[in-house]
Amino acid sequence: MPFTFNFGGFNPGDFGGFNGAEGQGDAGYTPPRPKKARKPRKPIGNAFTRTLINLAVTLVFGLVYFYVELPAINLHAEEFYVFAFLLCAVYCVCAVLTSGFQGEGVRGYVHFVKKQCTVPFLAFIGLIAVIAVGAISSWVVLRASSYSELLPIQSGDFTSEIQEISYDQIPMLDADSAARLGSRKLGELADMVSQFEILSSYTQINYQGRPVRVTSLAYGDLIKWFTNRSDGLPAYIIIDMVTQEAEVVRLNEGMKYTVAEHFGRNLYRHLRFQYPTMMFDAPVFEIDEDGIPYWVCSRIVKTIGLFGGTDVEGAVLVNAITGESEYYQEVPNWVDRVYSYDIIMDQYDYYGMYHNGFLNSLFGQRDVTLTTEGWNYIAIDDDVYMYTGVTSVTSDQSNIGFILSNQRTKETHFYPCAGATETSAMDSAKSQVQQMRYVATFPLLLNIADQPTYFMSLKGEDGLVKMYAMVNVQQYQIVETGSTVAQCETNYRKTLANAGLIGAGDVQVNQGEAKEEHGIIAEIRSAVVGGNTHYYIRMEHSLGYLDFNTAEVPRAVLLDVGDSIWYTYRLDEASFPENGIVPATNFRFEGEEAPTDDFPLESRA
Repeated sequence: MPFTFNFGGFNPGDFGGFNGAEGQGDAGYTPPRPKKARKPRKPIGNAFTRTLINLAVTLVFGLVYFYVELPAINLHAEEFYVFAFLLCAVYCVCAVLTSGFQGEGVRGYVHFVKKQCTVPFLAFIGLIAVIAVGAISSWVVLRASSYSELLPIQSGDFTSEIQEISYDQIPMLDADSAARLGSRKLGELADMVSQFEILSSYTQINYQGRPVRVTSLAYGDLIKWFTNRSDGLPAYIIIDMVTQEAEVVRLNEGMKYTVAEHFGRNLYRHLRFQYPTMMFDAPVFEIDEDGIPYWVCSRIVKTIGLFGGTDVEGAVLVNAITGESEYYQEVPNWVDRVYSYDIIMDQYDYYGMYHNGFLNSLFGQRDVTLTTEGWNYIAIDDDVYMYTGVTSVTSDQSNIGFILSNQRTKETHFYPCAGATETSAMDSAKSQVQQMRYVATFPLLLNIADQPTYFMSLKGEDGLVKMYAMVNVQQYQIVETGSTVAQCETNYRKTLANAGLIGAGDVQVNQGEAKEEHGIIAEIRSAVVGGNTHYYIRMEHSLGYLDFNTAEVPRAVLLDVGDSIWYTYRLDEASFPENGIVPATNFRFEGEEAPTDDFPLESRA
């Protein structure tokens, strides 16, 4: 039986080369149909027309992009190069489209595109070269000395330069607590809460001699912007950081130029159209001494090469109501914040890292320092100063000192003071009331009896301040707390005396500055406290009471409802009384001459 192959259903005869079918030639091969030649796309018009179209499309794209993204037309601004690259790319795409896709093969198309995009390609290469030269000229490795000189620093003596401040100058609230109080206050106003919300960016300023935080309202959503934009934002929020009182300040005319606006009235767009070449830091909301709202827009400049050495050179002040703006090389004194905390801290870090050279920052690290992770603000002489600690780069367990920097002028002082870091102080304060589970705010640095002292608020789970704590910087095991600042300081001074750090004469609490005010008596009550008669006087238009102790002010028995008097009190714990009672130290009737040392009022009783 002959042997045969079984191809499993595979028939070689199915292929023409094996079959020799009729009509297919000897091999049964059918040649492919020839491809149709591609018709070249015709260019649009002549070369001049195409150029005009390309420029017009690029210009329209540039205007739309500029309107939306608002890049500064400035060689120092990184976003400018992105803008320029996009313009080059758009022009090239338009040039290819309007000229038709011409050329054969890859090389042909490349040659065609290169011919159409010569000018934007050269511009692109030029921009790349500028970026490279600018980056090298800004490189910290080559310019370490220049970076270290960005922030002029003066050494100071803490006890002689930092005076003890009265209670009406100590800010008790952090930004989070202020935001909670502001939201709660706005929620009480039925006509506003349904339409507006509060911007989260609170600015700490000095307003009429008081440390406060201020912020603007914002529209609830886009629909509420449409319905309210004609009148603008009707109010702003002030939070008193001492009394912890929130106030909604209504305006006769609404704010129409804010970061919450859209289109031409948006603050960023309003600034860019008026100052197209300037670079700006994030705008901050402030009010002048008359309560007029402004946006302070610090002008950013690059001082090292093209992209390095970020600094501030003046600011543009924009009236939030009218939109009027003016650039100031030297800003008015009422402005409190020109330099942001991050600029100041970055500049100090450059000084701390490189004042002994770049190589020293890597090898040896002699006197290399950095700022700590947190910061806070405090009012000194009607200016707001930023505080942050300074630690060695080789250790984060203790501070070697701290800096205070004026946020308006950038005047910066370094105070050497070895001690605990802010984080360690916060942990010490929390451990004193650990059963309460309070959270400590980032501390302030105060001078208490010539002792550098961390002061912080202790907040409950609701985010509101419950207590206060003071921690000695150099001996952070010395910690005291109190339900009021006065009580906290009294306890702290006693502990300092017991530790031998201060004398017995320094235990008395700084009672603050005596103030005299005028009013008409609306109500009088009396009580015997500790064997002495106290008269509690409520003045008209006041909710609190003045406490006259007859042992100190015997003439208080002469007071009657309706009397017009000048009364004196001190801003100690009275600045934030929990019971609404303010200890008063003296008074005089309307028309009565002011007391003198030779003839005090007490001798007239």
